[in-house]
Amino acid sequence: MEALLRGSEPIAIRVEDSSHAASARVAIQRMAHDLGFDDSRANDAAIVVTEAVSNIVKHAVRGTFVARPLTRRASLGIEMLAIDSGPGMESLPASSRDGHSTAGSPGTGLGAMGRIADEMEVYTLPGKGTVVRAVLWEKRADAAAESEYEVGAVAVPKSGETSCGDAWGMEMNPRGATFLVADGLGHGPEASRAAEAAVEALRRHPEERPARVLDLAHGKLRATRGAAVAVMRHDLVAGKVAYAGIGNIAAVIMDGAERRAMVSHNGILGNGVPRAHEFEYPWTRGALMVAHTDGLQSQWSLEAYPGIAGHHPSIVAALLVRDHSRGRDDVTVLAVRAR
Repeated sequence: MEALLRGSEPIAIRVEDSSHAASARVAIQRMAHDLGFDDSRANDAAIVVTEAVSNIVKHAVRGTFVARPLTRRASLGIEMLAIDSGPGMESLPASSRDGHSTAGSPGTGLGAMGRIADEMEVYTLPGKGTVVRAVLWEKRADAAAESEYEVGAVAVPKSGETSCGDAWGMEMNPRGATFLVADGLGHGPEASRAAEAAVEALRRHPEERPARVLDLAHGKLRATRGAAVAVMRHDLVAGKVAYAGIGNIAAVIMDGAERRAMVSHNGILGNGVPRAHEFEYPWTRGALMVAHTDGLQSQWSLEAYPGIAGHHPSIVAALLVRDHSRGRDDVTVLAVRAR
């Protein structure tokens, strides 16, 4: 699995000028050292983030840089996403060669990132922007570890806020995994506290069914302003997911051309809501589950992104946040593919 490391803080920086490269570099180095990266690996991470953010400034003027710690079995890593709506690339192979530049720079950005990163992929469309995903593991050998799920998540706070009022969690179990997405009421630190309280309910009770997790979260959330929460317990063996949701979290299963929405009930956890009910849906290997808070517009489609099915779910999450955010709220997108 490629999950969010428990207790870690993701990074989200809106990139608008060259000074943001320094801010992102400092944040990534701090994250790397917190995860136990040695100085050499921390410096590698700093090079990747500097190139990624500098490319946004050079080619797209503005964009977003997000990063999160990863855990895969016993390995620790960092995923970085550089997201922009710039001119895109006419030829990705040409743009990845050292010496190629359209901005008068040395043209070593993508090439340097590709040599340093353990995992790297780029999604770009001419005239519509680019998303670059790079992953560094604490030890290079960790990159070869297998994972049961490909997990992508992008969380960006409302403009002007430093903390995101959304949160998500993932816990493995013998037959698969349980996922949770929460949207704290409002914005800022108090909304974040409410969302994290819901995630904590899952962390403490990973064996429970979705409806029971919501009941437990409801108790925890009474001392907060409340949150919308959805819980998805996937049975990897049976190819099914049990779903329970309260509030405006949207979730769908996408299997080829088929798109199946999952049903949530109205209400806010922590504030006198009716007992949650579970629904069961097919979720087979290779199908993509996307869950998001209401900071994302509900009318979105992946048909606008040719070839997206071959990319990591983090690329999917990044594109949806970039192109379909409402712009006046925190936004979180969780995208998961079962291998």
